[in-house]
Amino acid sequence: MAIPIIVYPPDEGGARHVRADGTILGLAYSVRDIAALLQTAGLQDFNEMDVVRTEMIEWRGGGPEVWTR
Repeated sequence: MAIPIIVYPPDEGGARHVRADGTILGLAYSVRDIAALLQTAGLQDFNEMDVVRTEMIEWRGGGPEVWTR
């Protein structure tokens, strides 16, 4: 499944909004949280390494290592 996934810049508390296919999936505080959100959205096989390596994710405001403003 190739859906557009956007991870927005961290907010003041370190949370990043995650959007897939135009729908906000929720807030993530880590790569593990992003994997869990994507699994809930139907990408059951996605794990933390997939989140870091996939080109399906557009990282805004920094990549998977950025969790502070």
